[in-house]
Amino acid sequence: MDRRQFLAASAAVGLAALEMPDAEAVLRRAHWNGPVAVGRGEVTAVRTMTATLGDAASELGGGHARHLAVRYLTVDVKRWLDGRYSEATGRELFAATSEFVHLIGWMARDEGQQGLSRRYHVHSYRLAAEAGENELAATALRGLAEQALDLGHIPTAVRLAEACERRGRKLGNPKALAYYRNTYARAAAADGDHATAARLLTESQTAIERAPARPGQSWASHYSHGRWAHDSGMIHARLGDLGAAAEHLRLALDTHGLDRKRTRAIVLADLGHVQLKRGDTETALATWQEFLDCAEGVRSVRIDDGLSNVAARLSGLPGTSAAAQLRERIAARA
Repeated sequence: MDRRQFLAASAAVGLAALEMPDAEAVLRRAHWNGPVAVGRGEVTAVRTMTATLGDAASELGGGHARHLAVRYLTVDVKRWLDGRYSEATGRELFAATSEFVHLIGWMARDEGQQGLSRRYHVHSYRLAAEAGENELAATALRGLAEQALDLGHIPTAVRLAEACERRGRKLGNPKALAYYRNTYARAAAADGDHATAARLLTESQTAIERAPARPGQSWASHYSHGRWAHDSGMIHARLGDLGAAAEHLRLALDTHGLDRKRTRAIVLADLGHVQLKRGDTETALATWQEFLDCAEGVRSVRIDDGLSNVAARLSGLPGTSAAAQLRERIAARA
């Protein structure tokens, strides 16, 4: 697929597009006599921007920096994709661009722009497949699977998550394996397949226990033990094991030290719901107070959903002073 089409593609792209990566795209583009010479420096620049804007988004939400990322993609990265480069550099450039496009898709999803997010994730997949990068292709499939789950398209989510995990089996990166297997476990749990979900949870734990604590270079290599604990906690909650869910969520917060405002706020919102379901209302209210503290200044649909969900739960609770204070704080944010 021509890169110009990639940047201007229709929102109507379907899942069938995932089955048609252009394996010769990089080789063909390597013989393109473009106006700009591209080398390792440009590839490094794309990866640096992915890390920098990704850090900002994980702290403050996708709504803060997406317009900067889109401008960088459509002005600078497009010029390099249309430039002159060797096959080896082209593959690295396609891979780096795939990761950057995935980030923009994540940002769009975090803003609630689901159709736009889906387009970017599909294009990220195609770029990764064209570059021969299984990990990046699997990560793009994971983004699509998570989105399908959020929208309630469970059979599609299972299909995508299974494809994601299948690609992941070709990798030696234990963080990537844990990442993709937890995604598949979440989809299986949503589909009512508890046996498959439990098996994948165990396999995911085995993988993360073999993983180094330090982050790697790729998106999947940044899947931390804390994020694994959060994801696993929510899968346990879906399977009905609220004790294991609370244990994993506390592990994410206290032991593995999730320190990004957005991420920590989401975990606190989830933990409060689990505590409430376990009948510990007082602790849930205190956890939600901490959630509101972390959510200050964050622009994310996940945070907005968390606030709506907390407000809905508060309406059914006794009129304690703690509950009244929470209602006032949430109303003040509206």
